Amino acid sequence: MSIDYPQQVTIIDVGARDGLQNEKQPVPTEVKLQLIDGLIDAGIKKLEATSFVSPKWVPQMADNSDIMAHIAQNRRDDVCYSVLVPNMRGFDNAVAYRPDEVVIFASASEAFSQKNLNCSIAESIERFAPVAAAAKAQGFKVRGVISCTVGCPYEGEVTPSQVATVCKQLIDIGAEHLGIADTIGVGTPIKVQNALKAAFDYIDVANISGHFHDTYGQALANTLAALQLGVSQFDTSVAGLGGCPYAKGATGNVATEDVVYMLHGMDIETGIDLDKLVSVGERISEFLGRDNGSRVARALINKRK
Repeated sequence: MSIDYPQQVTIIDVGARDGLQNEKQPVPTEVKLQLIDGLIDAGIKKLEATSFVSPKWVPQMADNSDIMAHIAQNRRDDVCYSVLVPNMRGFDNAVAYRPDEVVIFASASEAFSQKNLNCSIAESIERFAPVAAAAKAQGFKVRGVISCTVGCPYEGEVTPSQVATVCKQLIDIGAEHLGIADTIGVGTPIKVQNALKAAFDYIDVANISGHFHDTYGQALANTLAALQLGVSQFDTSVAGLGGCPYAKGATGNVATEDVVYMLHGMDIETGIDLDKLVSVGERISEFLGRDNGSRVARALINKRK
C-alpha cells in the first residue's frame, strides 16, 4: 500500500520558549537571542520566541519584552514569530511587539487543566476567547494548542472524543490552527492518529500540527504516523530541550535534528540545513552543561570528531 506523504514539512521550533521555560538556571537574554538567530540561520521559518506569562510563575520568560524588542529590530519577513499568551494581560503586553502569531492553549484533560491553569477546560476557553478576538482584530494568526491529547499524568487515558470537544471549542473562539500535543509522551502511533483524526471534523489537515514528547521513545514513530495522515507541520525542539513541569518524569520535546534527519531521509523538504542546526543545538547544550538530547546530533558530532 503506497502512502502519499507530504512533499514539504514546516518545522516549528519551540526550543526558545517551551524548551527553556523550565530551566532552573537563568538563561541570559543574549543566549536566547543567539539561539533564535541560529535557528533562523539554519533555515527555521517558524518558531516560538517567548511567552508573555507572569514572571512569578515562569521566571525564565521574564525577558519576553527584550526578546521581542530585538526581534522587532531584526525581523525577517519570511519567518513567523509566535508568542504564547495565557490571558488578556499577556496579550496587552505582547501587542506592541507585533508578533506574527499568538498561541493559546487548552487541555483535553480536566485534571491537567486544573493543575496547569488552575481552572476547568470550559473556564480556560472562556479566558482565551477575548485573547483570540483581540489577536485577530490586530491581524495576528491564532494557534490553539491542545495538551494531553492521548494521556494525562492524573487521569490516564484521554479519549478522541475529549480531544474533539476541545478542538470545537478552540475553533469556535477563533483558532485558525490546532496543535495536537502528546504532552507527556505516552502516545503510540494508532492512539496519536486517533487524536489527530478527532480534529479533522473541525479543521483542514493543512492547519494541524503535531507536538510529540519523547518520554517513552515514541516521538519519531508518532511523527511518522501523523505524516501518514497528511499532517505537514510539527513542533520540535532543538537538542530535545524541554519537558513538562506538571508531568513527573516527562522528558523533552522530540529533537528538531532527529525529525529533520528522518524527513530528509524520506525526501521530504524542510528548508533546513541539518549541519547548521546541529551546531546550534550543541551550543545551547554546552551552555546548559548537559548532553545534547538529539541522537542524530550526537552521531553527527562524533562523526565530525
